[in-house]
Amino acid sequence: MSGAAATSLPRFFRLVAFDTVDSTNDLARSLATEGAPEGTLVWARTQTAGRGRRGRGWHSPPGNLFLSILLRPEVPPGDAAQLSFAAALAVHDAAAEVLPGGVRVDLKWPNDVLVEGRKVSGILLETADGEGGASPALVVGIGVNVAAPPPDPAYPATCLADHGATADPATVLAAVARGVERWYGRWRVAGFGPLRAAWLARARGVGGPVTVRLPDASLDGVFVDLDASGALVLDAAGGRRTIGAGDVFFRTGG
Repeated sequence: MSGAAATSLPRFFRLVAFDTVDSTNDLARSLATEGAPEGTLVWARTQTAGRGRRGRGWHSPPGNLFLSILLRPEVPPGDAAQLSFAAALAVHDAAAEVLPGGVRVDLKWPNDVLVEGRKVSGILLETADGEGGASPALVVGIGVNVAAPPPDPAYPATCLADHGATADPATVLAAVARGVERWYGRWRVAGFGPLRAAWLARARGVGGPVTVRLPDASLDGVFVDLDASGALVLDAAGGRRTIGAGDVFFRTGG
């Protein structure tokens, strides 16, 4: 499984490939605590216990893409969280690369990728402590619906194949890896500014009405901007709000 895919990856990455794992993020975190180097990339054909944000299950059938990348950015956790935008940009650009021209690919805050308005990818960042002098690690988990969308998703979902993509998971893996290397490199050199600008240029709904579902409430307003940390800036009835975590749903006009 690993030979051809490994040769197509940028030199930054060290591929660790499996047919089946419980969770690529769990395996990457375990490797991180053992001192695995930055750029370790765990790829599996399927997962038996994949998960998304807030502990939600992640449907993991063969034919889709499941990977986790180990990074050691050596910055405070709040700054490292900005790398979810780097991952989203990488997946966006990979999807645009393998889809036919004219298919719409957008980003949805905080880190979803949409194809024709439906979710095609999810991203989960988790931390892991280093051992033996290794710096703390950030694990970037990425799932892409290459061949099949999940059943009964919380947000309308799709897959790349439904929009004319013929690429297999290995091809999408290589495209995502190239994007992660590129956007991670930009972030390390120039900070969050270039990522913020690139994300906003690809985002759906800027200037339009959205509903943000928070853990204990829903908030309606106009999606105004991202702040310097990546938080959502919303003009709501009670005034301007800055939101660090939540789920965005577009309303008429978004």
